Amino acid sequence: MKVQSYLAQMFLRFVTVLMIVIFAAGCASIEPWVQPYERENLADPIMSMNRNPVAMSYTHHAFQAREGARGAEGGAGGGCGCN
Repeated sequence: MKVQSYLAQMFLRFVTVLMIVIFAAGCASIEPWVQPYERENLADPIMSMNRNPVAMSYTHHAFQAREGARGAEGGAGGGCGCN
């Protein structure tokens, strides 16, 4: 009976220490994966999600005018499409 109690206490201590280690690991400082000299590659236009930003801007404007969603995606204008 004492052996089971001892094993239960040891298991509980192990789990407690393990949880403390896991939670303490979340407090570690996070360093950026991208070095400053590599950031120019991420700013390359080829990395953009759309191929033609001017056309995408017009498409967003037309969508907002059609839906009447003024300012939903950062654009201005009313539902008539005049802006």
